[in-house]
Amino acid sequence: MRHPRITVDPAIMVGKPCIKGTRITVELILRWLSEGRTRAELLEAYRHISDDDINAVLSYAAEAASKPQAAE
Repeated sequence: MRHPRITVDPAIMVGKPCIKGTRITVELILRWLSEGRTRAELLEAYRHISDDDINAVLSYAAEAASKPQAAE
């Protein structure tokens, strides 16, 4: 899964997908949005990310969710 704004590095946030150049995880953005917080609140709290970064997080998550999962 390639997204230019999302990186995965084992040395950063234990390898969780992050917004490139930050330690802000895809998980954090998704949790905030799922709790009802707005994009504006995210952008205010994390001034060094952009609306395009949030779109990249959503795209990354949609792609990850579209992949078949192994049976448990």
